[in-house]
Amino acid sequence: MLWILICALPLLAIVLAFARAPLWLWLAGGLAWLAGLGQVAALSSATTGIAMAVYAVVLGLFLIAPIRRALISRPLFSVYRKILPAMSDTEKTALEAGTVWWEGQLFSGRPNWKQMLEIPEPKLTAEEQGFLDHEVDELCRMVNDWDTAHVYNDMPADVWQYIKDKGFLGMIIPKEYGGKGFSAIAHSEVIMKLSTRSSASAVSVMVPNSLGPAELLLHYGTDAQKQHYLPRLAKGLEIPAFALTSPVAGSDAAAIPDRGIICKGMWQGQEVLGMRVTWDKRYITLGPICTVLGLAFRLYDPEHLLGSVEDLGITCALVPSNHPGVNIGRRHNPLNAVFHNGPNWGNDVFMPLDFIIGGPKMAGQGWRMLMECLAAGRSISLPGSNTGMTKLTARAVGAYSRVRAQFKTAIGRFEGIEEPLARIGGNLYMIDAARRMTAGAIDLGEKPSVVSAIVKYHVTERARAAVNDGMDILGGKGICLGPQNFLGRAYQQLPIGITVEGANILTRSLIIFGQGAIRCHPFVLTEMRAALDSDANRGLKAFDGALFSHIGFTVSNAVRTLVYGLTGSHWVGTPKVARETRRYYQQLTRFSAAFAFLADVSMLTMGGDLKRKEKLSARLGDILSLMYLCSATLKRYELEGRQEADAPLMHWAIWDAMFKAQSAFEGVLSNFPSRFIAFVLRRMIFPLGRPYVVPSDKLGHQVAEILIGDSAARDRLIQGSFVDRGNEEDPVAVLELALKATLAAEGIEAKIRAAQKAGRISARGPQDAAKQALGQGLITQEEAATLQRREALRAKVIRVDDFPADLGVGNLQAHVRPADSEPATATVQRVAA
Repeated sequence: MLWILICALPLLAIVLAFARAPLWLWLAGGLAWLAGLGQVAALSSATTGIAMAVYAVVLGLFLIAPIRRALISRPLFSVYRKILPAMSDTEKTALEAGTVWWEGQLFSGRPNWKQMLEIPEPKLTAEEQGFLDHEVDELCRMVNDWDTAHVYNDMPADVWQYIKDKGFLGMIIPKEYGGKGFSAIAHSEVIMKLSTRSSASAVSVMVPNSLGPAELLLHYGTDAQKQHYLPRLAKGLEIPAFALTSPVAGSDAAAIPDRGIICKGMWQGQEVLGMRVTWDKRYITLGPICTVLGLAFRLYDPEHLLGSVEDLGITCALVPSNHPGVNIGRRHNPLNAVFHNGPNWGNDVFMPLDFIIGGPKMAGQGWRMLMECLAAGRSISLPGSNTGMTKLTARAVGAYSRVRAQFKTAIGRFEGIEEPLARIGGNLYMIDAARRMTAGAIDLGEKPSVVSAIVKYHVTERARAAVNDGMDILGGKGICLGPQNFLGRAYQQLPIGITVEGANILTRSLIIFGQGAIRCHPFVLTEMRAALDSDANRGLKAFDGALFSHIGFTVSNAVRTLVYGLTGSHWVGTPKVARETRRYYQQLTRFSAAFAFLADVSMLTMGGDLKRKEKLSARLGDILSLMYLCSATLKRYELEGRQEADAPLMHWAIWDAMFKAQSAFEGVLSNFPSRFIAFVLRRMIFPLGRPYVVPSDKLGHQVAEILIGDSAARDRLIQGSFVDRGNEEDPVAVLELALKATLAAEGIEAKIRAAQKAGRISARGPQDAAKQALGQGLITQEEAATLQRREALRAKVIRVDDFPADLGVGNLQAHVRPADSEPATATVQRVAA
């Protein structure tokens, strides 16, 4: 019994830590154990009593808050305040901007999966669906990337007018101001569909509805500003642009050198209080054609005309582009994408304080305004556009892989092609899930700053991987630009999404974990706020509560990490989910606990140096990001009714992400500064080895089969992408027709091959063999027509463009060499209007 009791002590501690039991339960459990020990070991009552009293006194130091604060927390608080790095107002604003959503659960070590599954599904209204089915489809039919880039260098005037007339520029503006008042999911769906057709239309619609004048006016504008600008923006009477980036302040946007000085000056014939602003901006989308310019600059009040503060901080103003002194520059050429983008500048331009968004009272509040609005825009625009490019890739390259044949076999049947096809399909399933879940969060009123960084980085990176894979499959077809190339322009423009709204390198190395570790952690931000509190006693009280909760949190996650590792997380409870996904929920719970524990140990041992160890920070961010992507994928599978045909897509995406998360854990441990701590951490996180490997070849084959077939699973995967059905001069529409014709012809070809093997047909060429089979009655006239139709469509699919010697500079005319099976007069031309 004594040995049993001794062995029960660590088990009791593990159970209490695992359950995150309050200290009074530790006290009760410890006292009960000591009492039992006294009886079993036949200790005297005095000895047992003394042991229990000592234990009670020690625990009492932690249980009784005034004593704990005086003896333990106060010295630690003093040290913490000294070592905490100074934080600028802009850093504070960035950290506290937005809200914490599902990512906070993933940082908790025990995510509430039931809560995630109960998040409402984002749905379109009838009006929004109608807009997608009619106005958006019509806009897609009116434009294509080749013509906009190589014929017009812009969208034609009638397209611009259509965009304005149909309200595309006012999707986020409420109906009361003449806008559409669309939801975030509708906004995302519109941008996604446009991106499957033309980057110029997608970006030109995306920017006015993202972070910019309309968004800022809605949240911070004065009534007069809203009444004047919002109806005009909604109708397209004003074209907005927002100027933030300067030549010397790109990623470090808070360091913009552009400045404004509060002073008096003449405005509309009267002397008014205003500001003289000097700025130099570049990379401003829609800047060259804007009529109203949102402008960010640092505002100073050296004469204290507004108050006692001299450096008021970053300020946002709204300036008509024809205002005296405003210089709108020429166009940049961002990788031959023809959406308007360019520089603008001004030198000592006087403007009244009423130009400040929100009026004079919002002077110096620009950084807060930008940070609070950034999450919403970044959660919608780039995830939508890059998911659209990936859907185009999956649709077109998947079909091409079935239509295009080499060695008498569809190229999609080769394992070398199946591998990139699987990546395209699995990545698309996951990023589309993340896009929808995140847009849904915006519609619920969330402003998830960390999640917005996660989806911005991972959706654009996976889109880049998918398009690169697509280009590899297309080979020569992909590298010859022209009207028949459906992917080359997307490939050209991919780095734009990687670069804008927070360059991906910066986002991964500094923002996702750098901001997430503070913002999403349940206690770190509270501890920091307490240390920065000007009221020391109030700060100490808040610090004390957060610190000891933090200690319990870390100890609990340490125990959970080890227990889950030893048991393979098989005993983790899950809500009622599909049987085939239950293990994923369990393993994600295990990874969540391990991540929370590893993050705490990293912050404790490296402190402020962790911010400078960007590679470690990036890998920790990868773990958090991949858990979020897996969560979105699992939620999608449930929302769509656990479609059995879609299961390979879900499984591939989860296995790939979990393997990468596992590798990120290994990357942190292999490079942890303290090798001893790294050794202990590895034995706790992976005590029995690493559970995940890359997705199997069998699973990859199943995913590839979905992409090269014609099925409901493929339709669900590419849902929301545009195809100009019936237009046999549109390369994507031709691919869809050719895919159906190829599938219809395969059974007929199988009969002909069988006849050839049996010696009934001697002809070897496909056309001759078909004629002979028809003559012998082996196939019907209708089947012969099906083969001819397939051959004609396949010839259109594989053709590439050629140009005059000057590449069409002289007459902007492209000529498609006719296929052998077509009449010599069959040509496709693109002629400048």
